[in-house]
Amino acid sequence: MTDILTTIDSFVWGPAMIALLLGTHIYLTFRTGFIQRKLPQAIRMSVKRDGGGKGDISSFGALATALAATIGTGSIVGVATALLAGGPGAIFWMWLAGLFGIATKYVETYAAVKYRVRDKSGAMLGGAMFVWKRAFARKDGSVPWWATLGAVSFAGFAIIATIGTGSAVQAAAISGIITSSIPAVPAVAVGVVIVAAVAAVIFGGVNSIARVCEWLVPIMAGAYALGCLVIMGMNFSVLGDAVVLIVECAFTAKAAFGGAVGSGIIMALQFGCARGLFSNESGLGTAPIVAAAAKTKNPADQALIAMTGAFWSTGVICLLTGLVLVSTMIAHPDIAQSVLANPSLATGAALASAAFAEIPVFGTPVLVLGMCSFAYSTILGWSYYGNRCVAYLFGPKGIKPYQVVYVAVAFFGAIGVGDVVWTISDIGNALMAIPNIIVILLLSGMIARETRHFVYEDHLDEAADEPVPMTKGPQF
Repeated sequence: MTDILTTIDSFVWGPAMIALLLGTHIYLTFRTGFIQRKLPQAIRMSVKRDGGGKGDISSFGALATALAATIGTGSIVGVATALLAGGPGAIFWMWLAGLFGIATKYVETYAAVKYRVRDKSGAMLGGAMFVWKRAFARKDGSVPWWATLGAVSFAGFAIIATIGTGSAVQAAAISGIITSSIPAVPAVAVGVVIVAAVAAVIFGGVNSIARVCEWLVPIMAGAYALGCLVIMGMNFSVLGDAVVLIVECAFTAKAAFGGAVGSGIIMALQFGCARGLFSNESGLGTAPIVAAAAKTKNPADQALIAMTGAFWSTGVICLLTGLVLVSTMIAHPDIAQSVLANPSLATGAALASAAFAEIPVFGTPVLVLGMCSFAYSTILGWSYYGNRCVAYLFGPKGIKPYQVVYVAVAFFGAIGVGDVVWTISDIGNALMAIPNIIVILLLSGMIARETRHFVYEDHLDEAADEPVPMTKGPQF
């Protein structure tokens, strides 16, 4: 089964998917006038007070929830597994995909906010499924079959991906980092604690999730970044070598770490782009689901704020992690040999643990607490994504069963099904990305025109149209 899944994963993340993903990132970068240059302004906007826009949660709450879902396993263990499978060059492609992916994050969020709706209770709903339905609806309200197919396929693949990526993989990472750092703690006990902690929050809805993420994300990201900087200072003598090795392996078939890792360009590209998408979600279509619930006056306002998430998760956290791991493996060949003997999800966690263990006394606790906080917040964020997709397909009655399954899968992830589920998650991520990428490419011309008005002609304080009430459909 593992071999079959690995084959499927290699196929869906083959050259065609890499070309589609990177091509979309680059195309939308130019289509939006290199929107990345607005990052300083977007960062300032992300911490300002809300300007009275319509929505359920604050703009920062939406960003924090999206960051909670991205700065986590993908930013730590994901970087480690990309390094082990694709060589140091994969880190370069992760970072580059994140840089260009900022434009994609902007465009997909713009579309989600523009086409969001209100349900019968007044709550905001949005995401690629609603973009497909509303953007291409006919004048009589009917939706073409191909648009319905795009909406349903996105929601269906998203549910699969959230259960794997958001629940099992994160729980496996928590269990792996705790048991590798504190062997006396059994995985079953970790699983029970995860179930209790997750259930206590996700049944409270988006406001409950956002409240937790608003205070948890800045603290955990700051503490982790500080730990990375300390390790990089300790490895300063080989830090330059680490940078050179990462760049060389991105463009050449160079063996690394004494020949233990053979880095080919295609493998580096494949795992770098796959883990890059897993890390920042640009093109995946998940973060816009929560962005659609934000209080914002117009789509461009929230899209600018949302795009900072890709910068923080991949441009900063993943880059720091990659430099820490590569410099540690260069400085300590014994660590490299031990983790490369049996590369896996658990090995990725062990590599991160070994790197942070370089910091006397505080290193291991910082990593354990940071990794647990990252993964826990990711579980919370992805639960909301799946919640909205289930509601779209099955209505409110499907939410509670989904939440029960979501929590149960977290337990099984904690006790040892992480590697298989990680592969399934990779496949699900690719399949849900396809309908999302197609719809934003179809709408990119309109979004580019409106971006010129709102962003480049300085009309960000201008109010856009009100979200429409929910229309008839399978979702409610």
